[in-house]
Amino acid sequence: MNWNEHSRLEGQHAFLSASKYHWINYDPTKLEETYNNFRAKERGTRLHAFAHECIELGQRLPKTKQTLNMFVNDAIGFNMSSEVVLYYSDNCFGTADAISFKKRLLRIHDLKTGEVPAHMEQLMIYAALFCLEYHHRPEEIDIELRIYQSDEVITDIPDPKEISDIMETIIEFDKLIDDIDCGVKYVD
Repeated sequence: MNWNEHSRLEGQHAFLSASKYHWINYDPTKLEETYNNFRAKERGTRLHAFAHECIELGQRLPKTKQTLNMFVNDAIGFNMSSEVVLYYSDNCFGTADAISFKKRLLRIHDLKTGEVPAHMEQLMIYAALFCLEYHHRPEEIDIELRIYQSDEVITDIPDPKEISDIMETIIEFDKLIDDIDCGVKYVD
């Protein structure tokens, strides 16, 4: 059999793919909703890439109350790094949209392009990962977290105890996953 050549599609997945077969049970309304969510995720990925490029180039955007513009301009204004991986282990790491650590102030900003309300816990995990990777105790530094979404900026100054608790959970769960991978069984 001579198979048709589709090399341009290798490694990609169609929206109506066999591996995500649930769509065969959708009605037109559910298909439209799911497809619009898929497109919104793609748009969010592209906006993050655009924001990263602007921050890396120091290219400010017009000063408006638009989410993207505020995020980019603040990241540039605070001299933040963009798309920084924070690593504890192969089981636990994440990428901060914008981050800086200067004069004992950890600043983490997150760009949210969707409509689902964001949760500060994600940024708290980034703060915990930063503290674990760079050996800082949360109670010995200042932390400011910001979420940029729906043309608003939500700011939080987390309790250092919350960050310490997340750090402990990361350490505990990382070890648990490693033990599971080694065949260790846990019984409650």
